[in-house]
Amino acid sequence: CDLFCSQNYPLYIRSVPTENELKFHYTVHTSLDVVDEKISAMGKALVDQRELYLGLLYPTEDYKVYGYVTNSKVKFVMVVDSSNTALRDNEIRSMFRKLHNSYTDIMCNPFYNPGDRIHSRAFDTMVNSMMMQVC
Repeated sequence: CDLFCSQNYPLYIRSVPTENELKFHYTVHTSLDVVDEKISAMGKALVDQRELYLGLLYPTEDYKVYGYVTNSKVKFVMVVDSSNTALRDNEIRSMFRKLHNSYTDIMCNPFYNPGDRIHSRAFDTMVNSMMMQVC
């Protein structure tokens, strides 16, 4: 699970298991180009919507990469093991909505400076519970 601001620097990165963390980071950073392409391809038709679920960005042999963008251009990227066939598109969408709601809670915190890395126990707990459901 990764969050990026509109300038594509990471706000939050979490990966399980951690032994392939560098590979995940590379996969996520390369997917940001696909996110930008999808957003520009959608054009003005979806500008007025509150959220943009981008769906499957691209599948690889080992992983599936999904994307989501908020109305403030914060990008959420999720990498899921390709062998997990139990996850449906609506479940991925629901997970992104949970992430978005938790992110909104963080943004409402008066002690959080927008653009800073996210250090929140509540957000970590929510992400960990989502990852346990997926694994």
